[in-house]
Amino acid sequence: MTLRNDEPLALAVTAAIRAGDLAALRGLLADNDGLATARILDDSGSSRTLLHVLTDWPARCQNGAQTVELLVAAGAEVNARFEGPHTETPLHWAASADDVVVLDALLDAGADIDADGAVIGGGTPLADARAFAQWHAARRLVERGAAVTLIDAATLGLRDHVERLLPAAANDIDAAFWGACHGGQRECAEYLLARGANVNWLPPWEHLTPLGAALRNDFDDLAAWLRDQGGS
Repeated sequence: MTLRNDEPLALAVTAAIRAGDLAALRGLLADNDGLATARILDDSGSSRTLLHVLTDWPARCQNGAQTVELLVAAGAEVNARFEGPHTETPLHWAASADDVVVLDALLDAGADIDADGAVIGGGTPLADARAFAQWHAARRLVERGAAVTLIDAATLGLRDHVERLLPAAANDIDAAFWGACHGGQRECAEYLLARGANVNWLPPWEHLTPLGAALRNDFDDLAAWLRDQGGS
């Protein structure tokens, strides 16, 4: 089933999900065969599932975990992809919105914790969470067993991971250093700088130095240290 986003059924099911109205959602699912697996088409031609409706920014809907359970029980595909300029799963969107409650519910329902397709380099939900500074979601994903890259580890201050991963990922040292500053992780930043990271490296995704990343996220003490190291 494909619905335009302005159709009455699409509007009704979206409203029920966003409001956490489980009774209304149950009724709509019971009265409309195939609704649990429906895709809602927007004006640009992209389409999303009902689980994407739940996890769409700012997410954190009332009764989020129960809504996941209800939709999956009715047949919703927990790993379904957004169809448009990227291919993110509902877990990517929950991670991007720091919605830990729904993130846990999706994982409990079988979501692929390391699914690719993120808007951040086509990566995993963890890549989205740490890039968008959604720290609760990022740490929960690590707790739940997500694969951790050098950049992930540096951004989250996982020093033991950084030490273990750096030898095989030396080409990512500058990005990892930038991530440590973005995440406010001075210990990891010091470790990487001492091993050759560029204190003023500019990432390809935005014109912002490590100092700028630290300042943007209000890590003022780290910013002061970066200035002492020649950061600008």
